[in-house]
Amino acid sequence: MWARGPPEPRRRCWLRAVRRRLPILGWLPRYSPGWLQLDLIAGVTVGLTVVPQALAYAEVAGLPPQYGLYSSFVGCFVYCFLGTAKDVTLGPTAIMSLLVSSYAFHDPVYAVLLTFLAGCIQLAMGLLHLGFLLDFISCPVIKGFTSAASITISFNQVKNILGLHGIPRQFFLQVYETLRRIGETRPGDAILGLVCLATLAGLRAMKSRLPPAAHTEPLATRASYLIVWTCATARNALVVLFAGLVAYCFQLRGSQPLTLTGSIPRGLPPCRLPPFSKAVPNGTVPFGTMVEDMGVGLAVVPLMGLVETVAIAKAFASQNNYRIDPNQELLAMGFANVLGSFFSSYPVTGSFGRTAVNAQTGVCTPAGGLVTGALVLLSLAYLTSLFYYIPKAALAAVIISAVVPMFDAGIFRTLWRVKRLDLVPLCVTFLFCFWEVQYGIVAGVLVSGILLLYSIARPPLKVSGQGMLLVQPGSSLHFPAIEHLRDVICSRALSAARSPCSIILDCHRISSIDYTVVVGLAELLQELRKHGISLAFCSLQDQVLRALLAADLEGFRHFPSWEEAERCSGAEPGGSGAVPFDSTSTSESSLLPTGLIQ
Repeated sequence: MWARGPPEPRRRCWLRAVRRRLPILGWLPRYSPGWLQLDLIAGVTVGLTVVPQALAYAEVAGLPPQYGLYSSFVGCFVYCFLGTAKDVTLGPTAIMSLLVSSYAFHDPVYAVLLTFLAGCIQLAMGLLHLGFLLDFISCPVIKGFTSAASITISFNQVKNILGLHGIPRQFFLQVYETLRRIGETRPGDAILGLVCLATLAGLRAMKSRLPPAAHTEPLATRASYLIVWTCATARNALVVLFAGLVAYCFQLRGSQPLTLTGSIPRGLPPCRLPPFSKAVPNGTVPFGTMVEDMGVGLAVVPLMGLVETVAIAKAFASQNNYRIDPNQELLAMGFANVLGSFFSSYPVTGSFGRTAVNAQTGVCTPAGGLVTGALVLLSLAYLTSLFYYIPKAALAAVIISAVVPMFDAGIFRTLWRVKRLDLVPLCVTFLFCFWEVQYGIVAGVLVSGILLLYSIARPPLKVSGQGMLLVQPGSSLHFPAIEHLRDVICSRALSAARSPCSIILDCHRISSIDYTVVVGLAELLQELRKHGISLAFCSLQDQVLRALLAADLEGFRHFPSWEEAERCSGAEPGGSGAVPFDSTSTSESSLLPTGLIQ
């Protein structure tokens, strides 16, 4: 039987495992009153940002406005206990809202079920440590998707800026219908929307150019800085409040030139199981049919949630010198989505804009999310009657202001200078996303995968020499590459006017091979031997050497370096010069370093 270790080390291992799964246990015992003040300020500031954004993002998702608020508080509470980055805030985002619009068909029942299933998938991925799947979504694909999403989301809000109704959601039809009906623009909505856009842009520019106030500055200067910084940071709330007051004044006068958000149900969402079927006039849509309808969205939504959250967390973690765990982030996001589905939430993920606000206000721990979540709950409980007067044009301005910076025009120029081939998945993703979001992401990942497989199947090969050829692969050999290697060697060795007497395969960059490569090398040895050409290997790494020795290749020879192989290429084993490694005359144990002999 296995001997049980001492209780104290086992207890420490257990505590480390618990702390890894509950990061709050790492910072809560060290919590100080100074942190509380900064977390309160950050939580209130983010709360003033998330409430108007949540109402606006629900419009992007094609859901009633209250579902944006329903999606904005559970993630704040969950991430406080399970999150590994102090700055990240979970909630509705523009990207996730666009995906929900595509896969939930503007139906709250589908949206809530999608939240539950996406959360379950994320939990399973976190428990199985599948966060590495994120590595297969390349940066050009992400950039192409976010840039296209910036354009589609922005143009989707143009109809609200202009006060148009009945505009289709498919991008190309949307562009056509908006341009065709531009003469039906409502002047009140257009003027208010443009004013809100200009105000938001001005406040954003003011914040980016605002110099920090030193503690040595006069009190009046520091107070002025604080007022300007607060107004610029809470610009979304201020613009929505201003627009709501304008709409309320028009309502009191008995005329309303603006399109309003309308009634929002008051109170907190009920806690209930997510719907696993949908009642329709002709009967019931069963669970299986709903899953089939969502299709590839069950893979895209969890992965894109992971992409957003981990990318944001890594960006802010590197700035503040702390580390994050992608698998733990998956667990936090998965649990937030599963629990949120019990409160009618649609899928949530990390928000870059609100995370930036959180970091700039000096948040110290994820406890700031508790304050943000509490503000959202208070809004649902007491302020929903006031949301009736918020003009849709103001919410559209908030969305456009939030997503326009997502368009990265410089990425095209950067990739042109760095690696032009990366422009292919970027452009494929960018263009296909205008057709359907899911097609763009899938097409971009497929193109990236094809380029990756092509680089594996066609590794760089350097061939030099005349009487003796030196072949140097630039990377490891895998089964798609062996035919290419054989073709290159045979074409150079057999097509020359004077065939070389020997070929040396320099393997110092080859760290692994597979069985198909071994078979291909054996066939290459036989083919060259028929033409009187010898093939020797040099600089084999231990793992590769063991594999080739285990295959017992006929005529296999190995030299420690290519210089020695060049000197001894014409010598037979046992002849003059250094003796090569020969699989037919030397035992395996004698070829391996002492430390590798078992």
